[in-house]
Amino acid sequence: MRVLGIDPGLTRCGVGVVDVAPDRTATLVDVVVLRSPAELATPGRLARIADGLEAIVEELRPQAVALERVFARSDVSTIMGTAQISGVAMLIAERRALPVALHTPSEVKAAITGYGRADKKQVGAMVARILGLEAVPKPADAADALALAICHAWRTGGVAGAAIADAAGARASGAGDGSGLTPAQRAWRAAERAAAVSGAARRVKE
Repeated sequence: MRVLGIDPGLTRCGVGVVDVAPDRTATLVDVVVLRSPAELATPGRLARIADGLEAIVEELRPQAVALERVFARSDVSTIMGTAQISGVAMLIAERRALPVALHTPSEVKAAITGYGRADKKQVGAMVARILGLEAVPKPADAADALALAICHAWRTGGVAGAAIADAAGARASGAGDGSGLTPAQRAWRAAERAAAVSGAARRVKE
């Protein structure tokens, strides 16, 4: 299973691609941080990041895309840039019939370190360990992107994970309403919906 993880940002957009085997062993395929200069107008910055994402998707052919879920923060400009790049990434994935999943930072931290409140240093160290790297990928956006990709593969592993490519094919052939899906594909879709409902319930409680 090949997953493209994206840590969205307008100034720095972390992009990591990993291959994850059925036994959960993860292998680094590529990692990069796409950048856009602040002196460019926003449309130009979005286009620059989009060009980089499209090139990576075309070259490496991921089976799924994992994005960090956008949360409200005090810095409105940061929220806007993150949301804009998330939209660009979703559009690129949709045009290629690639399934997209959104994961919260706490979900990623829990999957990678076992602790939902781990700091960036702990996440980076575990990413390096999982991928067998000699050093933590820098800057933090790179490590975060890889963590997203690994998290997604692990959370949708097994039969459900194997169904992702077939599910994408079903969407491309017009079966986006769920008709014509195999039992494994329906199980994967139901699991994704259940995770979304659970996350929404947690946010309401908080």
